[in-house]
Amino acid sequence: MIINLNGQFVEPAEATWPLEDGARLYGDTLFETMLARGERIVALDAHLDRLQLSAHLLGFPCDRGRLEAACRETAARLRTPTSRLRLTLSRGPFSGLAFPPADAGHFALSARPYEEPTEVERAAGVVCLLAPNRRVNPLSHLPQMKRGNYADCLYAANAVRARGAREALFCEPDGRLLEGATSNLFVLLDGRLLTPPAGDLVLAGTMRRRVLQAAAAAGIPTEDSDLPLEQLWRAQEAFLTNALLGLLPIASLEGRPIGRGDRWRQLQAVVSQD
Repeated sequence: MIINLNGQFVEPAEATWPLEDGARLYGDTLFETMLARGERIVALDAHLDRLQLSAHLLGFPCDRGRLEAACRETAARLRTPTSRLRLTLSRGPFSGLAFPPADAGHFALSARPYEEPTEVERAAGVVCLLAPNRRVNPLSHLPQMKRGNYADCLYAANAVRARGAREALFCEPDGRLLEGATSNLFVLLDGRLLTPPAGDLVLAGTMRRRVLQAAAAAGIPTEDSDLPLEQLWRAQEAFLTNALLGLLPIASLEGRPIGRGDRWRQLQAVVSQD
């Protein structure tokens, strides 16, 4: 593992944060998870754009130039075909509930080897189950962000994995599907590519945006649309997306098979070139 702590490379045992840090006390962090191929971080600008916007909305210290330099310096040390990078921002140590001063903010960047899903795995598709809990957003007046307070996704993901599924899909009481615990959701229905609209409960994923752009370029009609659960049973195909997975087709949900088309292959081929 490679660790860059506040712009300095350190050994894992040295990568410690204070006990009073907001990350430990409150899960008060922002983060991005990124894929690198060789020494190139895929869609780095898009990840930093989202992080910078989130930091602005929440008043987090965020020196974009310093973060970008750390990402590029870390990427230059990568020696595996593909790697997973996690960039985390913290406000620093708290005293009570008052935000620390801006100069207390710091960041950690870690990189470790990662294996993307194989073509066999993509062709087979993955098993999904409905999450036993609801998707929540403590900052419901703001868009969904990549925040360290990740309990809803954490519990949903582990609950379904204990039952043999790959991903949990969040579903509202009125039957609207939202997204996965770690992914965005797309459904091809009647020739249109549908995805639940990003907002206070659905993350505006970086891969989600790239898929929408690739679909538009290929002439596939796209729509941000509420997605009732019953529409999934009529879908020609459905797939999950995130920065690490790319596109990963869904084979079944709650034991019911999902249509298996091949539009995902066309889109995966495009986004893999980025």
